[in-house]
Amino acid sequence: MMKKTRSGAAGQIRIIGGIWRGRKLPVPDSAGLRPTTDRVRETLFNWLASDIQEARCLDCYAGSGALGLEALSRHAASATLLELERPVAQQLEKNLATLGAKNGRVVNTNTLQFLAQRGEAHQLVFIDPPFRKGLLEDTVTLLENNGWLSDEALIYVESEVEHGLPPVPVNWQLHREKVAGQVAYRLYIRHAVAELSPAEA
Repeated sequence: MMKKTRSGAAGQIRIIGGIWRGRKLPVPDSAGLRPTTDRVRETLFNWLASDIQEARCLDCYAGSGALGLEALSRHAASATLLELERPVAQQLEKNLATLGAKNGRVVNTNTLQFLAQRGEAHQLVFIDPPFRKGLLEDTVTLLENNGWLSDEALIYVESEVEHGLPPVPVNWQLHREKVAGQVAYRLYIRHAVAELSPAEA
């Protein structure tokens, strides 16, 4: 079993930094919902400290909203939260309303179907899919191929430790990585394909 966050009881998340620091928000009980822990989020947003402001963010598997809401709290320009489960998506909308976060939006959708369409470039993308569902590789491919990523985009990937390094495009450079329990979390920088030498492409 995944460890619960150390702060607060199950059923809520706490925003750990920015304008809504300390705010606690409800999270519905849903199978497979696995909020990113406070410790991991703190590390991640330390990594992102100089890049988060004014970034357009895409949270591919929003779940509790811990990543997208944290980004908005730290002055991201906008955040789009994709969530399949309708009750979870409805709670995300309520939480955005509670915070008065007009630059956040929730899309109740199948993430792979959503990403299969042509997208607009984002500077920061969170990929934290339900574990052991085989979603990561397809998500990465659709993001790269369908215009969802800006040049020099930052992509956060959370995955199972036992699967090792996830397959990513050659123009994604591993920037940071850590392990916490059963979870490996990594931050990639995407470089424009044209910047690669023929040997790398």
